[in-house]
Amino acid sequence: MTRLGYVTIDTPDIAKARVFYAGLFGWTFDEAGSLSTYLHVAGSDPAFGIVRGEQKAYGNLYFRVENIHAACERVNALGGHAAIPAESASGLSVLVSDDQGVTFGLWQPATGY
Repeated sequence: MTRLGYVTIDTPDIAKARVFYAGLFGWTFDEAGSLSTYLHVAGSDPAFGIVRGEQKAYGNLYFRVENIHAACERVNALGGHAAIPAESASGLSVLVSDDQGVTFGLWQPATGY
């Protein structure tokens, strides 16, 4: 079986992304990378990071959250934009964007997922 090895999120401004995602998810970052071009999210599983780049759409990248409504409020408070969560058999999901327009999803799983 092939497993996902590493994921990156592109962002125009690494410093702004660091503040936004630390505020939203409480992420911390390893200091080994170049802070102007790359951040590795400490303790992530699967491993992932944030790189300087221009791609802003990640329609299939969903971060699991315990309370999707609280997470949406945090997105908006941090200068991003959150749509209204939709309900499905697998739980609640919503597409949001950070304060630089980078799009990603949030997912609050239903029981059993």
